[in-house]
Amino acid sequence: MRAVFLTGFGEAGKNFSIRDIPEPKPKADEVLIQIEAFGLNFADVMARLGLYKDAPPIPAVLGYDVVGTVLESGDPLYSHLIGKRVVALTRFGGYAELAIAKTKAIAEIPEDFSAHEATALATQYCTAYYASHMVTTVPNGSAVLIHAAAGGVGQALVQLCLLKKCTIISTCSSEEKEKLLYSWGVHHVINYITFDFESETKKLPNFRGLDVIFDSIGGSYVKKGIRLLAPGGKIVCYGGAQRSGKRNVFSIFNDIRFVLGFGIMSPIPLLIQSKSIIGVNMLRIADYRPELIGEAMENVIQLIKDEKIPRPYGQSFTIGELAKAHELIESRKTTGKLAVLWK
Repeated sequence: MRAVFLTGFGEAGKNFSIRDIPEPKPKADEVLIQIEAFGLNFADVMARLGLYKDAPPIPAVLGYDVVGTVLESGDPLYSHLIGKRVVALTRFGGYAELAIAKTKAIAEIPEDFSAHEATALATQYCTAYYASHMVTTVPNGSAVLIHAAAGGVGQALVQLCLLKKCTIISTCSSEEKEKLLYSWGVHHVINYITFDFESETKKLPNFRGLDVIFDSIGGSYVKKGIRLLAPGGKIVCYGGAQRSGKRNVFSIFNDIRFVLGFGIMSPIPLLIQSKSIIGVNMLRIADYRPELIGEAMENVIQLIKDEKIPRPYGQSFTIGELAKAHELIESRKTTGKLAVLWK
């Protein structure tokens, strides 16, 4: 079978190669999937830049989310899945024609789901659902801030929070994304390239503090976000996009600045003000409780089937356009989910 290997750190066009490797065999709690397409995530970019601690040593096959058909089950109890079209969360290895996934971290999907719609469910929509419905609960009518809301997780969070009739504030990086977010129903959009989101949020009419913040940026954004929380408010952190950038001799200084940007935190002020910081790493959840991944995906799929939330927004690329797709994510010019098709 063919697989795409990350062979070095740096530019996308120079550090991926397709190789032939042996087919994997599923263990008792796993299934083997014939991959139709795999999804791209910002964590893939971080791995390519050498900034993602959890990534396997190079040469490595990246990839967290795939859509395809189950070919084999390691457990006869799950043989009914063979031949089913599924979306799955993988523990790397997704950039391949065949991949292994935990039986508890997959969900059957309708045939009419496109590649980017399907792959968005495993990582982006699963992360959003877990962050907003499982690790914490967003009360109806909450004031919510969603960073990078035009991205894959952001899009899902917008739809899930609109379902709860929240007032949504979002940040983005371009006028085009501003228009898109307003078309989705976001109430206030702040271009973080032009404006400081903290000061702009405080200027909003009748601002009394935020109930929930969903933060994929990290660094100084977290420190500012905590200041914006109302009593009882929560900030859910699930990314570190502020740390991204090309590796060079000055990278260590960028890393130090990123860490210092969080500020010095103590539980005492959080206790006094009744504020919370929640960290989310879906790979850790998948390792420890894969059934929670399956539960989140199934719930999101049902919401889409019931037309309570729209299908994921995004686009698909061919395998020959992998480097281009990676560069688009790194540039932060994308909206929604990107998927890469093998055919």
